[in-house]
Amino acid sequence: MTDAQETAADSSLRTAGGAPPDGGSSDSGTPDPAPGPEPTPLLEPREGIPPVVADADALAEVIAAFAAGTGPVAVDAERASGYRYGQRAYLVQLRRAGAGTALIDPVGCPDLSGLGAALDGVEWVLHAATQDLPCLREIGMVPTRLFDTELAGRLAGFPRVGLGAMVEGVLGYVLEKGHSAVDWSTRPLPEPWLRYAALDVELLVDLRDALEKELDRQGKLEWARQEFDAIASAPPAEPRKDPWRRTSGMHKVRRRRQLAVVRELWETRDRIAQRRDVSPGKVLGDGAIVESALALPANVHALAALNGFGHRMGRRQLEQWQAAVDRAKALPDSALPQPGQPVTGPPPPRAWADKDPAAAARLSAARAGVSALAERFNLPQENLITPDTVRRVCWEPPRGADPETVAAALTAYGARPWQVELVTPVLVEALAAQAA
Repeated sequence: MTDAQETAADSSLRTAGGAPPDGGSSDSGTPDPAPGPEPTPLLEPREGIPPVVADADALAEVIAAFAAGTGPVAVDAERASGYRYGQRAYLVQLRRAGAGTALIDPVGCPDLSGLGAALDGVEWVLHAATQDLPCLREIGMVPTRLFDTELAGRLAGFPRVGLGAMVEGVLGYVLEKGHSAVDWSTRPLPEPWLRYAALDVELLVDLRDALEKELDRQGKLEWARQEFDAIASAPPAEPRKDPWRRTSGMHKVRRRRQLAVVRELWETRDRIAQRRDVSPGKVLGDGAIVESALALPANVHALAALNGFGHRMGRRQLEQWQAAVDRAKALPDSALPQPGQPVTGPPPPRAWADKDPAAAARLSAARAGVSALAERFNLPQENLITPDTVRRVCWEPPRGADPETVAAALTAYGARPWQVELVTPVLVEALAAQAA
């Protein structure tokens, strides 16, 4: 048993730092548990900072070591969001009993499919798995089984589910979080960053074990397993349609010609950012795109006077942005984008009262029922059932709206069996009350 496991066992999910909210006074009058001991700063990895693996020979040694290890494997990845184009991994950290900790440079070792194959069938422990899985998939690492400590914390009712808060609240250790937003594409990586990266996987398996016990105690372990299986089996996300529509400040842009300017500037910026491998925001800010769309500048001089096109921008840069504006201005009306995006589901709830008052009443009743149920089981409403699923069922109720048809509708929308079991009676009652 490690020091962290002993701490978790002794403290029985410490209250300091945020134990589940159901740890307060009980109905029987039992007083609140006393706060646990002061958390301990975690300053160094147990075996020190491992060397960064950046070539085939070193990677082969890591693969052999982790294949021979035992138990779950802690996995984390560091990206360079805000600095580089895309969301590729620039460091991968792993830890497994019998293998220790490994820090792998995906720039030097861009294909980690051999490591992924060596860990096939092993449970991967990640924190906020959906954030790291896409970049891990790009380098050949795809888990078949996983345990998400952030999601486990949500299901267990923890008020704070960041890794630092969970490690402190559950295991009694304080992780340094000062390097989470640095440029991980930097080479060589500074030693303090590597220490931080190694510590991020140091206690993940210990945290997993403690959370598994807590979920089991609450009767939620099977719920968590179904959620983890759904994440592991989910296909890669489809590319977002019309990503330029997510430009910050788009709510100010109303006319189709202005929308065309946003689209042209966004796509031009994206091409430049991809070519230079920098974050698009470092090429041109969203604010500048929206400003130029609203102003429709007639020439470079007018463009340069807008916010975001300051004196530090050279003539050639200004000309390339003005050319994009001019291309949008020259489009025929038939080629202009339509305002808003095609709606594939129900309309926004704020419009329901006018469009379908009965549906609005169903949604109100359903939301109240789901909220009460989530409070009863001490977990976030969105983890009990997605708001979009509730809206879809309420907008177009299944024929009959009985337990069988409602359960089938929930399943078709992707709800897991535990969610279907809990939520079906609530929705049936809400639909029936409004139909009466």
